Amino acid sequence: MRKFFCWFCLTGITTWGAAAQINESVFQSSTKVDTARVAELGFELDNISFFKDDEFAGGFQKGYTLPGFWVQPKFVYYPLKNVKLELGAHLLRYWGANKYPCYAYHDIEKWSGSQYQKGFHALPWFRAQVDLSEHFSLVLGDIHGAANHQLIEPLYNPEMNLMADPEAGVQILYRSSRFFLDVWANWQSFIFREDTHQEAFIVGLSSKTNLNDPSSNMAFYLPLQLMAQHRGGEIDTIYANSVQTLVNGAVGIGAVWNTGHALISKVGAEADAVFSYQQAGHLWPFDTGWGSHVKLYADCRRLRAKVSYWRCDKFVSLAGSPFYNAISLQDEGTVFHSPQMVCGGLEYTYPFADAFAVGADLDIYCHLKGRKSLATGESVPKPYATSFSAGGYLRINPYILIKRFGKD
Repeated sequence: MRKFFCWFCLTGITTWGAAAQINESVFQSSTKVDTARVAELGFELDNISFFKDDEFAGGFQKGYTLPGFWVQPKFVYYPLKNVKLELGAHLLRYWGANKYPCYAYHDIEKWSGSQYQKGFHALPWFRAQVDLSEHFSLVLGDIHGAANHQLIEPLYNPEMNLMADPEAGVQILYRSSRFFLDVWANWQSFIFREDTHQEAFIVGLSSKTNLNDPSSNMAFYLPLQLMAQHRGGEIDTIYANSVQTLVNGAVGIGAVWNTGHALISKVGAEADAVFSYQQAGHLWPFDTGWGSHVKLYADCRRLRAKVSYWRCDKFVSLAGSPFYNAISLQDEGTVFHSPQMVCGGLEYTYPFADAFAVGADLDIYCHLKGRKSLATGESVPKPYATSFSAGGYLRINPYILIKRFGKD
């Protein structure tokens, strides 16, 4: 009966539609230099306020709530028409918290670090960007990360847009009507001599090849995504299992039907084959794993309805949602045998003015029956379970001109 209820809910959800995805309208930011602002000095306030409630089941991860905001106040200077410099700070605040561990915020369950900050989790923020041509950009410092990478959910959890530190390192971007390429290195942990923690960084590649004009009645594309994290360092004090290299990747095919209809404007589908590979180290219980992810969506005005199916075997995700793992983040040592999941959801976005947008989403995850092996070695049936996630978001990003140099 419960399985029938899940399928009934998800089938009903797909009769609705959507217009703009939250990733695109709320979480992503512009990645090009505005040539009209040459010789300008301005002030920009970038902010996302959020309230996200996760009611999780199935043994993958315990639920939690994220009430708070992050804000980036920064000065912006355009010395040349193709160069943009930004200097400021990244401040994260959870309502009800008064101190924050000094650590790269990546895992919500396991804080680390012996030092704390009061009031906010605060980081310096700097970005230098030069547009080398109409299509190419080079970025140093705080890169265009998170949703801007356009990674699928098994590889990147959308909640990271709310709680993770800004990615910092180097990035190369290429954007055209037929091809998108994002290559980056995110330096997560720097070490000095005799440090007792590891150096860690992620390198990634995300691309999308449009096989025809994206505005065509039927448009087709090929996504390719790859992430690799290396942990090590020759000058640390860790000698046992001191090197770990972990890899995630995905390749797929997608189609978009631009209907031209006033009510349901767009219908899309995408299928991805996903893999994980532990090249060195013993952090994961499996050296290789795979998964398959199929999703459908429909857009109706400002509402998007979506449904997806996931199945994997021994797949472990570096930064994806916990439900796309064959291991439990809740009970260490517990693994799942060929877990399957059906997910349905709604997204609503409303952009207004030039720098403001609101969004809300609801996701229902139906974890299908299978087996799990506990840390004790015992294998037991895994019953059906249903998880829920709902959130509301407000993005503001106003720009205030301070001075225009060289002009009266």
